[in-house]
Amino acid sequence: MKSVRIWFKKDYECRYISHLDLNRCMLRALHKSKIPVWHTEGFNPHPFATFPLPLSLGFRGVNECMDVKLEDDNYSFKEIISNLNACLPRGIQVFDVTEPVMKAGKIAFAEFSIKLNCENTNTTVIAEKLSSFLVLDKIEIEKKSKRGLKTVDIKQGIKSYKIEEKFDFVLLNVVLSAGSSDNVNPNLLVSAFENYSALNVESDITRIDLYNSEMELFR
Repeated sequence: MKSVRIWFKKDYECRYISHLDLNRCMLRALHKSKIPVWHTEGFNPHPFATFPLPLSLGFRGVNECMDVKLEDDNYSFKEIISNLNACLPRGIQVFDVTEPVMKAGKIAFAEFSIKLNCENTNTTVIAEKLSSFLVLDKIEIEKKSKRGLKTVDIKQGIKSYKIEEKFDFVLLNVVLSAGSSDNVNPNLLVSAFENYSALNVESDITRIDLYNSEMELFR
């Protein structure tokens, strides 16, 4: 039995399906593709798959992954790609299969590309306000928790960032804390910026990559 990491993109209409629905979609595709994956035991056996760090609803993902176990150690990775893609919608497409290098628990940061625009507001104004916002000593925002709303400072969760002014939007490339212990959702960052700038911002968010605590690519 061999563990493999299946890499895929999540885009188009599929960016709006929940993680639960993504899991169901992938399990159905694994079943239909006849790939020799290990199944859970018990009354209702099904293909076993895990996702190292689920993607938030509405986000694009260009380097998403899913871990499965193969019962046939010699099964071709190319066949996994072609067989799965034949069973998946256009918004979810597998592009690579590798053997896992890092465990999911090693994930510490996530890189995002965020397009920001605001009707009737010049991109230069957005970029200037964003620059002054990101150098604040504290960036506080209300965050939902199991015990209700609480105010958190997300500034410490911003590892690095770069701002680029485009023709009709501002592009923010940002690396944020991620993982089980400390996780900054970019939606929180956008909301905090709206509060600071008094702008009604439209955002388009893509997760680019995941990293460990040493900023090595999660692979």
